[in-house]
Amino acid sequence: MHRLSTALGLPQHRFASIHVVGTNGKSSVARMIAALLEAHGVRCGACISPHASRWSERVLIGGAEIGEAEFGTAVERTAQAAETVNRSLEEGEEVTQFEVATAAAFVAFAAARVDAAVVEAGLGGRLDATNTIPSKVTVLTSIGLDHTAWLGETELEIAAEKLAVLRDYTILVRGRLSPEVVGLAERTAGERGARLVVAPEDPGQGVELRAAGAFQRRNFALACAAAEVFLGGLDASLAAEVAATLTVPGRLERVADDPPVLLDVAHNPDGATALAEGLGEVGAGRPVVACIAVLAEKDAEAMIAALAPAVTHLVCTELPADGPKSGSMFRISARRRSLGAGELVAAARGTGVEVEAIEDFGTAVARARDLARELGGVLLVTGSHYVLAPARAALGV
Repeated sequence: MHRLSTALGLPQHRFASIHVVGTNGKSSVARMIAALLEAHGVRCGACISPHASRWSERVLIGGAEIGEAEFGTAVERTAQAAETVNRSLEEGEEVTQFEVATAAAFVAFAAARVDAAVVEAGLGGRLDATNTIPSKVTVLTSIGLDHTAWLGETELEIAAEKLAVLRDYTILVRGRLSPEVVGLAERTAGERGARLVVAPEDPGQGVELRAAGAFQRRNFALACAAAEVFLGGLDASLAAEVAATLTVPGRLERVADDPPVLLDVAHNPDGATALAEGLGEVGAGRPVVACIAVLAEKDAEAMIAALAPAVTHLVCTELPADGPKSGSMFRISARRRSLGAGELVAAARGTGVEVEAIEDFGTAVARARDLARELGGVLLVTGSHYVLAPARAALGV
């Protein structure tokens, strides 16, 4: 990644940057920070992942998805640089797809002349492709047990990977963490001469969020803290305007009525816990029918156990085999393996929730929607980032 960005002229040095790392909440916090900076007159970009349908969804400029032509130009330039870099690498090594996507975002930001960019880490931090930005502020959203095969088997090991992105003499803004991880964050900041800022867990009275769920209030409070230290101050009235208008795709996102339909990408136990908390708020006491599909490497049993208190029925299904495709270096075919519908039913055993299995994703969504309508309840589609595109297609939204 260093070779690739050097070949591109170090585009990430042409704007100020905020690095967002953590287990859950990264995309929401990144979008919120970018919106707050825009509201304060800072031309801002945001680099988020993963995408639902198009790779260009990962690159936001001024709060909107980058244009097709601008994205194509950035990708073409980056792909050409990647071919040059590949020729200099050892046999068996090559620039990865995610590295190209990340570098293309930096190229696009530089071309758009943004003042700042909020960059969400992909996986971990220390070895992540995003760890080439000279970040002024680092935001640590949360730490949970996810991606343990790559990041470590304990919260401390995972936190160390993520905190490794903190630059010397910069600012670390942290959200809700366990006492052990708080201690590590304090030590890391101290070792690097960085200022540590502890974000509040609520943005305060009078701030009404359009984004639903208590977890989004925590995320917005964290985003406000990060924006404030970056800007040197925050206009409370502008922050309230952002809160009242900002939506976050795939986070308790309401996409239809009759019955109300919610999409949420919770894909690990902590995310499912936050989702269950939010369902209590938005469900308003109505039955919740959840249609769920989960990737094979995830802890489905713990996810379902966390979600079970907030749902009455569970329709277990599988992610479609083929995900979104696009051209050039961004062509992908099969998704990573989804857990079978029967495996999810087994994981739900003992929860007390009524469960059924339907392998075909579209059929499962239709069945869950009909059931929610019959019960006068709410439909929730969840379990992975990869439910978003097929769920929208199945629902016709």
